[in-house]
Amino acid sequence: MALLHIDFESQYTGHNEDVYVVMPDKKRSETPAEFYGKGTKYPVLWLLHGTFGGYSDWIRKSNIETYACEHDCIVVMMGVGNSSYEAWPGFTIGYDSCKYIIDELMPMVYNWLPASDKREDNFIAGLSMGGGGTFKLAVNFPEKFAAAAVLSAPPRDLDSQKEELEALFKKTRKELMDDPTQARNLRTYNSIHRFDSVEDYLNDPLCNAYRKFHEQLKAGTELPKFMFAIGTEDGMYEGFKAWKAHLADIGFDAEFHEGPGRHEWRVWERDIQTAFKFFGFGDEEQGNIF
Repeated sequence: MALLHIDFESQYTGHNEDVYVVMPDKKRSETPAEFYGKGTKYPVLWLLHGTFGGYSDWIRKSNIETYACEHDCIVVMMGVGNSSYEAWPGFTIGYDSCKYIIDELMPMVYNWLPASDKREDNFIAGLSMGGGGTFKLAVNFPEKFAAAAVLSAPPRDLDSQKEELEALFKKTRKELMDDPTQARNLRTYNSIHRFDSVEDYLNDPLCNAYRKFHEQLKAGTELPKFMFAIGTEDGMYEGFKAWKAHLADIGFDAEFHEGPGRHEWRVWERDIQTAFKFFGFGDEEQGNIF
């Protein structure tokens, strides 16, 4: 198994970025000349981390290398801080994690590595904040991905929360920072304040991917296949059930998985294996497993 570490200056984040890339393994029945010279273009999984995480999370905390090796798949893991996979123009000289992935990292991988740029060979998955990022990118760039696996991150209807968001918008940052009970609202507060108003925030298709999803459906856009998974002891489990019921009501076909566990790596280790099957890799071992 080859693990590539890329460290480069990003145009869209304003500083050097680290990326881990798991590459398919040479079968022991092949010679190096045969393996490296055959010109194969491999499928790609774009794998996103959660809050407080980074580009090394999946390597350190899961067996993602093993699964990639089994299925002859390239896995790309980038870090975007706690940016929610959105644009933060007010951060230093500007930080756009969406453009970083779509307009910079994807062309780099497709042109530097033996990676297929065909929609049917590209998949995206992520946990928690990365699950939200998965939904945002899949909904806004459906032509890029064949399927998406959203782990522990049921989409939220922000339009239904407009009144609460307006009240939060009017607070001062000091109020939130001085009140320990408001710590969870601080990122939402900062996120809204990238815009001149709550309305502008809600009109952004990355921030409000729930609305964008329904707009894409109304327009007849071909969306990726979706899988949603969660642990039944997760604090977002009720939201997961509500989202599942909503998709059933509107007749949108998606795959849902749930099982024991909280918001934790044991759950994501289990669910990423389910995601590989959902993506269509199957049970057949294609590469070396040790």
